[in-house]
Amino acid sequence: MIVSTVSLSCVRCSGGEAGGTDASAPPVPPVPLSLSPTGHAVVAVCLGFIGTFGFLSNFTVLALFCRYRILRTPMNLLLVSISASDLLVSLLGTPFSFAASTQGRWLIGRAGCVWYGFVNCCLGIVSLILLAVLSYERYSTMMSPIMADARDYRPAFGGICFSWLYSVAWTVPPLMGWSRYGPEGPGTTCSVDWRTQTVNNISYIICLFIFCLVLPFGVIVYSYSKLLCAIRQVHSARSAVCHCREQRVLVMVITMVVCYLVCWLPYGVVALLATFGPRDVLTPEASITPSLLAKCSTVINPFIYIFLNKQFYRCFLSFFRCSLPEQSATIKTFSRVTKTLHIIRPTNEQNVYDHTTFSAPPTPKSVPASSEEANRVSALPSTPCTSADVPKPKVILVAHYRK
Repeated sequence: MIVSTVSLSCVRCSGGEAGGTDASAPPVPPVPLSLSPTGHAVVAVCLGFIGTFGFLSNFTVLALFCRYRILRTPMNLLLVSISASDLLVSLLGTPFSFAASTQGRWLIGRAGCVWYGFVNCCLGIVSLILLAVLSYERYSTMMSPIMADARDYRPAFGGICFSWLYSVAWTVPPLMGWSRYGPEGPGTTCSVDWRTQTVNNISYIICLFIFCLVLPFGVIVYSYSKLLCAIRQVHSARSAVCHCREQRVLVMVITMVVCYLVCWLPYGVVALLATFGPRDVLTPEASITPSLLAKCSTVINPFIYIFLNKQFYRCFLSFFRCSLPEQSATIKTFSRVTKTLHIIRPTNEQNVYDHTTFSAPPTPKSVPASSEEANRVSALPSTPCTSADVPKPKVILVAHYRK
């Protein structure tokens, strides 16, 4: 669902390449109104900024992942996969729309328009599904009573493969006749044909909107809502430190959700308006703005999900200082970003977190303080304690978000 702008020449050249009008060809969407030369120049500047910073930020993430061994964890692999898909957008999509905006028309013909629409739509959906998979993996890891194995990459690889297969399954149908790829907005990018109001086209757009935009957003909201509820239950013995940590997690979750909506919701709304509304309801300026916001996700994602991650940030500083990450930071990370809420197992089968039944876990003398067992909270004791005896969680609680 990453957008693009294809110009009038694409519509004209499609007929010329075919040798004239073909009665058996699908209906051509209405020719969009173009922007003014100043408008095309502004769009070109925006695309140049997005393409440059999107490439640099995502390339830096990949370089850090390859350079530092401590970053090679299953959860970080999902983060890097998001950067990889955004990097491909910066390489395979933005340069063509940038060139088209500088000239005010699409430059690589009808076949190039179809190719551009397919590739960018596929990569955009991959990024959206990976964000949903990432949120669900964080939630499921948090709720699991067993500490996640930092060497088990199978869930991460499974999530990545699922994201790509899911995306391909939704972007191939326009190549097979269910809807089509064509010019979009003021005519300097290409995407799914939003403007042809036929049953064939409308049915595909409705399914695409539900399964590739609404569904991932629902998974993200559900997963992070459950995560916040678990943190609040564990922090029911309100200390100042716990409250501060909870607030930081809450701010980060809200930031993730808001940025998702800012980048993708306008594009989805405009696509539906173009499909179901009057043909002249959208001006060229109104149609190109959501496209630029969607492309901005390639710049925003690295900063939200990676450069605000302490693990990546420390390695980022060390990378440019030509030094090694701080030893203390390396120890704290345990090479895991997923060490979030392995809190306390309930005394019964119900998933209940009652702080009145917690007690400080005994520290075995035979186990080194740096081992996993020394950093994990033990099972509930048989004798409950009062809230005054509640230990302040040394929490691993928010480690996932603070790293």
